[in-house]
Amino acid sequence: MADTLGFLASPPSNHTATAWAWRRLGALVAPAGLVLNGRHLWDPQLHSASAAWRILLGGTLGAGEAYVDGDWDCAALDVLTARLLAAEADRPLAWRASAIAQALAARVVNGQTKRRARRAITSHYDLDDALYEAMLGPTMAYSCGYWRAATTLDEAQRAKWALVCRKLALTPGQRLLDVGCGWGGFAEYAARHHDVKIVGITVSPSQAAAARARCAGLPIDIVECDYRDVRGRFDRIVSIGMFEHVGPRNYRAYFDTMRRLLTEDGLMLLHTIGGLVSRRTTDAWIDRHVFPGSVLPSAAQIARALEGRFVIEDWHNFGADYDRTLMAWHARFEVAWPALAHRYPERFRRLWRYYLLTCAGTFRARRNQLWQLVLSPHGVAGGHRRLA
Repeated sequence: MADTLGFLASPPSNHTATAWAWRRLGALVAPAGLVLNGRHLWDPQLHSASAAWRILLGGTLGAGEAYVDGDWDCAALDVLTARLLAAEADRPLAWRASAIAQALAARVVNGQTKRRARRAITSHYDLDDALYEAMLGPTMAYSCGYWRAATTLDEAQRAKWALVCRKLALTPGQRLLDVGCGWGGFAEYAARHHDVKIVGITVSPSQAAAARARCAGLPIDIVECDYRDVRGRFDRIVSIGMFEHVGPRNYRAYFDTMRRLLTEDGLMLLHTIGGLVSRRTTDAWIDRHVFPGSVLPSAAQIARALEGRFVIEDWHNFGADYDRTLMAWHARFEVAWPALAHRYPERFRRLWRYYLLTCAGTFRARRNQLWQLVLSPHGVAGGHRRLA
């Protein structure tokens, strides 16, 4: 850790560059009701002379890396993030060198080609399954739960699966394509409860192996392949938490592929995180340390990509439920850490905590959304009835 200052709520000497950085950062976070080294749980505690400079110069990337390095702490990262975003106090730090370089690269490079997509997915999803088993629980569902009538994480995840099945109006014997099937939880649920035949695809070797073991003995075929390589025709298509990895350059091609795979009277359900503004990139820290190449689509980007391809039968937003889901994941992760500590360094614990809690704050501030869209090729006669 850089040299410790030992101050509490006061900045260092007014005659130093560090003092200027302290005052500048303090002024930026003040509209969010935050005080540097203040007394509230959500106040950031700066431990090193470099912390303020790293945040000011590096923006969200600098803030995240400084936290992981131990240059600052916060007992309630989720609250801090929600307050910053609700007050739009993050805006002055948005366009730093890393974010500018990232945006420029996105204009000339397709960050989600088949090769890059496989490398990016395996870098995150092929971590030791013990981590995900501890954090996600028996459902192994790594996407937003549906908390309308649920009281536990497992109930919320199964309620989400039941909701998806109702919206797709599954009937016995139908062929269903699960795009980005993860560890096979939804596929298993749909096969057991609705007697459908399923093809699940993933580019993660680890997930594919786990999904095959989970779904053994059921009419489920788990295939390790990119969505662009799927062949065949399906009565139903579901994509849960995968579209965030498709990338804006590929949205139209993605829906062209889904349209080719879906029968003329079929239905598709798209479950995705969404952003309020159309972008080509994601947060710089998330891109570098958690989900390389991921991009949150806006409503406008999705709608433009769907033009001439699908009828939007329903668009359901339950983004506030992701806050609760992420907080539940974080609670399980912290409880499990003593059993995981021998597998990962303390820096990983700080990185994972920062990831889960700051993401929870983005949903609490309603900066990010969770959308489920029901799509049909030509429109359902009489309209599609939402069964939420």
